[in-house]
Amino acid sequence: MNRRLLQFLQAENITQTQLADTLSVARGSVSNILAGRNKPGYDFLESLILHYPQLNLEWLLSGKGKMYHEPEYGEKPEKEEDSPVQLDLFAPQSQAASREVSKIMVFYSDKTFQEFHPSE
Repeated sequence: MNRRLLQFLQAENITQTQLADTLSVARGSVSNILAGRNKPGYDFLESLILHYPQLNLEWLLSGKGKMYHEPEYGEKPEKEEDSPVQLDLFAPQSQAASREVSKIMVFYSDKTFQEFHPSE
């Protein structure tokens, strides 16, 4: 589990110290969990899930499934900054006629993405 917790920290781009501060736990406890000296307790796991609800606890504990939960169809993102950018598809014709799509990027919940270039 300590390797998966380290993978999660890397995926979220946060340090051990930042995680400890966010969860309100001793910094040494995070270090001991990552080093494999201690196993996380219930309070640690509960706080982790409360602060990072997108984290798949089954993946963290057993390695089964994906790191992040797949959003349910129609589910709203947890944070407003996670919301997709709204495009003005009904721009005046003069503006729309002069614009061409040069690149489309699709971002996936597992932090990967694909680029599409329609003109190629």
